[in-house]
Amino acid sequence: MNDTSVPTTTETASATEAAEVAERLIAEFRALPPGNDRKREIITELDDNAQALPFLVSVVADPGEYDLARVESATVLRLWPPADPALRHEAGRALLTALRDPAEDLVRQYAAMSLAPYTDDPVVATVLDTTARADEDPLVRDSARFSIEEAHRLQETGAGGP
Repeated sequence: MNDTSVPTTTETASATEAAEVAERLIAEFRALPPGNDRKREIITELDDNAQALPFLVSVVADPGEYDLARVESATVLRLWPPADPALRHEAGRALLTALRDPAEDLVRQYAAMSLAPYTDDPVVATVLDTTARADEDPLVRDSARFSIEEAHRLQETGAGGP
């Protein structure tokens, strides 16, 4: 009988390949000048690569980073929340940082929309609730409301947790 907690040779090779792809794309991203749209494309290429999640967390939290790369990173973090509890906590807090960025309305909207998987953190839940009720930007408020509804759905189905 196979022990499901021990990775197979195929799983180990896939993880190694994913790490190599992530490393190559992250290096390319960092070498690009600010505002280069290739940065957004790289984020989409890292879409379901768990090895890239710490990098995506750093991108979404960086107010000096290309806004569309931050938007794509927020989207990936909504679709593929980290399973590791510490990284998941860090991702939620990074999205909160993006939500508080007064200069980037689009980033704020996507950050609010992406917080649903992170509402097990009481700070995230409180900020999301406050944003849904009182943010000055109606699109950010609507995105926060969407996220709250999505969080309830995730909790009901059990799909929101690690």
